[in-house]
Amino acid sequence: MPQPPSDAEDWNARYASRPTLWGTGPNRFVEEAYRGATPRGQALDLACGEGRNAVWLAQQGWEATGVDFSSLALERARALARERGVEVRWIEADVTAWAASEPFDLIVVAYLHLPSEALRPIWRAAAEALAPEGELFLIGHARRNLREGVGGPQDPDRLWEPSEVACDLREAGLTVTRCEEVLRPVDEAQAIDARLRARRAP
Repeated sequence: MPQPPSDAEDWNARYASRPTLWGTGPNRFVEEAYRGATPRGQALDLACGEGRNAVWLAQQGWEATGVDFSSLALERARALARERGVEVRWIEADVTAWAASEPFDLIVVAYLHLPSEALRPIWRAAAEALAPEGELFLIGHARRNLREGVGGPQDPDRLWEPSEVACDLREAGLTVTRCEEVLRPVDEAQAIDARLRARRAP
């Protein structure tokens, strides 16, 4: 299986190949975590792609921001926000270099699969961008998915081992409140994802 695209032009080409890559509804785990939750202010969808999670969070009452380096993905994200009648701030930037200029009460990172050495600075930057008592929510393909699941990157260094990610989050100064593998049905098979939640101290 080919590896995920590595830069904005590659991702633009991938997005151009289909009307939408992952649909327009929120990720099931993001929806499960925050449906019915009282919005607490600013929410950031980091590496937001076509914006489905950012738009859904805006529909729930969050003041949402989405960041991604794919211009085509953000074009689709803007169209989705208009269709759903919500305001979302969209920022075209590479998340490996972008730094937040304001604190966020919630940061969501869904299926961001980079080499582990590139991810650690992103976790640190996300921790620094959290407001006091802010929450970081992570969902991504687990490393065990390579052997026992379907889909996702085929490079083990781009897959998440929950305990290793949790260690990185603690080193970034956060308190990890959830760290686990979850199963996600895919057609007649299943994928294995890593799900983590962590909070910044008051």
